[in-house]
Amino acid sequence: MKTQVIAALFASSFLVCAGAQAQGMTGDQHKASKAQIEATYKSDKAQCDTLKDNAKDVCEKQAEAKEKLAKAELEQQYKPSASHARKVAEVRAEGMYEVAKEKCDDQSGDAKNACEKQAKADHEKAKADIKATKY
Repeated sequence: MKTQVIAALFASSFLVCAGAQAQGMTGDQHKASKAQIEATYKSDKAQCDTLKDNAKDVCEKQAEAKEKLAKAELEQQYKPSASHARKVAEVRAEGMYEVAKEKCDDQSGDAKNACEKQAKADHEKAKADIKATKY
């Protein structure tokens, strides 16, 4: 369930460059979109400053993952290729894993261990899915 929520968050969060079409994206559009991604990251990171403890750490991991994924998606839009498509999938999986691990820090003992094992298992499955996909 947590994985689905995180996946939905990532899927809905990275539409920053939705207006830029895959075909016909100019260098200027690419540059502007990249600047917008960076500005969004700074804004997201600034919002994390209002939080404390692990909630702040989770927020920062989410902001970092969101930025990395948005940049990977932008490159796929700018220069579509199998390698860029694979990179998007890899960055998405890694971001979800990093956020999930950080969320596990809110727990302790056996619950934390179980959470970390689940995060690792989900990550391994995502990597296997990427490997099995023909890009």
